[in-house]
Amino acid sequence: MKAELLAALLHRPQVLFLDEPTLGLDVNAQVSVRDFLREYNQRYQATVLLTSHYMADITALCRRVLLMHTGQLVYDGSLEGLLQRFAPYREVKVDFAQEYPQEVLSNYGEIKEVIGQMVRFLVRREQLTKTVTRLLTELDVAYLTVTDPPIEQVVGQVFQTGVVS
Repeated sequence: MKAELLAALLHRPQVLFLDEPTLGLDVNAQVSVRDFLREYNQRYQATVLLTSHYMADITALCRRVLLMHTGQLVYDGSLEGLLQRFAPYREVKVDFAQEYPQEVLSNYGEIKEVIGQMVRFLVRREQLTKTVTRLLTELDVAYLTVTDPPIEQVVGQVFQTGVVS
């Protein structure tokens, strides 16, 4: 793949069409190819059209995402916008200093997992700040993290449900 990519760039094209550019490469080679493509794009202002099922390529290289499903355009916009539209929640993982009953915990979001004093919640994005503030002031929190759901999970969910705009 690397040799094919170099051959394609000999004449400094302004548009690159790439299909699964890091498929079959080891982890270090994948990072190198992504870094190279990002640099090429910035240096020569080239348009890079990337088709991939490999989400690491997409999250590393793409500012604009077009999501196609069964021949229909499902989404056209930023990666962050994709998450906001199809995953309107964030995951809040909390390690508490003590255990709390489920009746208390359910007031803070949808409970996804409880293991001892660790709880994973799903919280709607628009409620996130308010919910985290409440958690920190009302309960004995030892550690708290907030993350987006993995992009693979979001895209997979869109394909499973067949949501088309």
